[in-house]
Amino acid sequence: MSTTKEGHIINLSQKGQATIPKKLRQKHDIEPGSRVRIRENEQGEIIIEPLPSLEEFRGVATTSKRGTDILHEERTVDEKRSQRLERTTE
Repeated sequence: MSTTKEGHIINLSQKGQATIPKKLRQKHDIEPGSRVRIRENEQGEIIIEPLPSLEEFRGVATTSKRGTDILHEERTVDEKRSQRLERTTE
């Protein structure tokens, strides 16, 4: 591997595999087992993009509580709200 001002130059293995330089793996938190997307842009350049892990996605969409626990809590809140509404209409 060599480094130029345009980027890193690496060799492909017999199987077509390339190693992402350690400095870039560390900078972008790419660890063994991580996933990356490889695509070609409109200019014909090959782009390698790190993908978030499932744990990172999980933190975006939910809390540490299980979905069923959240559902039970919401049902309890709805039930109490319904009881209050019934009392005010009597």
